Amino acid sequence: MSYVASPSVRSYAAERGVDLDRLAQETGRETLAREDVDRKADGAGSGVAPGPAPDAARYWDVDHAAFGPVTEEPLSRIARVAADNLSAANSLIPQVTHHDSADMRAVEAFRKGLRDEARDRGTRLTALAFHVRVLARCLREFPRFNASLDASGETLVLKDYVHVGIAVDTPNGLMVPVIRDADRKGLWEIAAEITDLSRKAQGRKLRPEEMGGASMTISNLGGIGGSAFTPIVNPPEVAILGITRSQVTPVWEGEWVPVPLCPLDLSYDHRVINGADAARFLSRYATLMADPRRMLI
Repeated sequence: MSYVASPSVRSYAAERGVDLDRLAQETGRETLAREDVDRKADGAGSGVAPGPAPDAARYWDVDHAAFGPVTEEPLSRIARVAADNLSAANSLIPQVTHHDSADMRAVEAFRKGLRDEARDRGTRLTALAFHVRVLARCLREFPRFNASLDASGETLVLKDYVHVGIAVDTPNGLMVPVIRDADRKGLWEIAAEITDLSRKAQGRKLRPEEMGGASMTISNLGGIGGSAFTPIVNPPEVAILGITRSQVTPVWEGEWVPVPLCPLDLSYDHRVINGADAARFLSRYATLMADPRRMLI
């Protein structure tokens, strides 16, 4: 089984007498960190459950009940796996986040003009469908964003497909269904898939083939609130796009005009993507969102 482990983790595993090949097979994990090595060396089992390394455990080893009433709630398996993966990603990836915003006037006008057709189709044409379509276009135009490092960290795997992951908040934890070949699909098809996959995620009915293999993931908090955040790159992807709620902002266009601007937060793996490329990527993204007709050119 192929897996990712940094040189420092490999050296640490050798010091503690842990076979990383066997550990990867036992845990089924694609990324191994010091915490996984510690859990194996200390006999803590499969490494699926998250937890701090022994030398840091003292920060969490607190009797909270000594300060007042408490209750305990076990994390779901999905939440435990997500926590483990995010901890490994945060420790292994040198991550940077670039921020920009997109003018949503044209998208909102387009959606309004299609409201009757959307009702007849029984499909919700949300702004997220436009984000998926624009991201798919940008991934074709910027191939290094549609790539992954191999397990050695020395070879870049460039993908000739565009699959977009959609992070879905569910009562059981975060799930990421994937829209396959998003660059080949129109807005209506993408909108219908978003609705279908989100519904399945909420009901824990996603099939294995509807998850995994994303080129990049969108984390959309627009329906909740906030003005910006720093999404964590989900390996083996090399970037992730965060979206928050559009905010009406005065923009000078010969006079002050109220413009709905959608905040964009692009986190990326600095081993693969440099800051200038991230800025160009997000600038192109914002240009396409500001004038969706450009997607047809």
